[in-house]
Amino acid sequence: MLEILINKKEDKKEISLIENGKLVEYYIDEQDSSRKEGNIYIGIVKDIIKGMQSAFVDIGTEKNSFIHLKDVLPKVDEKKEKLNQNIDIKDVIKVGQKILVQVKKDSNVQKGARISTHINLPSKYIVLMPNTSIITISQKIEDKNEQERLIKLVKNNISQGNGAVIRTSAIGKENEVIQDIKNVEGRWKNIQQKYLQDKQNKPKLIEEAEDIVQKMIIDLPVDAVQQIITNDKEEYKKIEDKKKENIYFEKIKIQLENKNINEKYEIQKEIDKIENRKIWLKCGGFITIDKTEALTAIDVNTGKYTGTKNIEQTIYKVNEEATVEIAKQIRLRDIGGIIIIDYIDMQKQENKDKIKKLLEEKLKNDRTKTQVEGFTKLDLMELTRKHICSHKE
Repeated sequence: MLEILINKKEDKKEISLIENGKLVEYYIDEQDSSRKEGNIYIGIVKDIIKGMQSAFVDIGTEKNSFIHLKDVLPKVDEKKEKLNQNIDIKDVIKVGQKILVQVKKDSNVQKGARISTHINLPSKYIVLMPNTSIITISQKIEDKNEQERLIKLVKNNISQGNGAVIRTSAIGKENEVIQDIKNVEGRWKNIQQKYLQDKQNKPKLIEEAEDIVQKMIIDLPVDAVQQIITNDKEEYKKIEDKKKENIYFEKIKIQLENKNINEKYEIQKEIDKIENRKIWLKCGGFITIDKTEALTAIDVNTGKYTGTKNIEQTIYKVNEEATVEIAKQIRLRDIGGIIIIDYIDMQKQENKDKIKKLLEEKLKNDRTKTQVEGFTKLDLMELTRKHICSHKE
């Protein structure tokens, strides 16, 4: 059973995803949040940086955003063809030009947002990719027959000039996928109309990305979320309105409370632990999580665990338990980017293989894409993960 708790607290909302009574995801949505990832803008090219094959673009935010040549040229399937890097960006865009762009990575203290002309519109069963013919499928869909069926289904029903990524929720679906394509293509037509009808030649927000709750409902399987509980009247009304216009919300029970949701449903202690650097394991070992600008380092330690006389088995036991906890913490803390895990050294290759397989298995529960690269030459486990909510960076 999945539930979403939305706890209004002063000038912020705490959003928790609860699975069978346990906290599995947690986000903070602040009222003054500068989160813009996924938003679509009319941008005005301000400056070309020829030496970097890039440009600065004004999208109406405090800092000009940054776009690279590859994000201006038509999108290509890099598995089948190479992008021509010999093109001069000045031959593609000009200073003062109006372009339709989407924020791919939010700005930070040092840099403006990274943007692209390659628009992605996520829906329940597909992610629409306008202006490309690429049809691809989620790596989580492993059945070859189902892959072929879904690719054929989407190709036969999507408009010419549009591509798509087929999501895992499409497994076993047909009419629902066809309807989803129609809905998201309708959304794209509205965005195009807004862009073409705008004659001011000024930066402007065209379409906002889904908020955290909407993204959860879209990402999770159909009817997986059974209820949403909130103590915020505005949020309650917003979700009730969504139920009227969105079929993915219609079966969800909405409940309004008048007290602290986190305390009532006894998840505050779990939330408090999220900030802890050290997490103890049941066996007596522990892990530490340290975030730097470049990556997140996770260290595994035996701690109080002495185990058996077999040192290799003792080490494997700690690493095994640590792996389950690490997968949980990565999702719970929404850790993104490069992640390096320093496991306790194992001598047997079969134990390393089992740990890698276990990590991959546990990460399948995550909503976002995680790529487990495996152990490096220095015996460090390397993986990369895409943030679900970029404002946590």
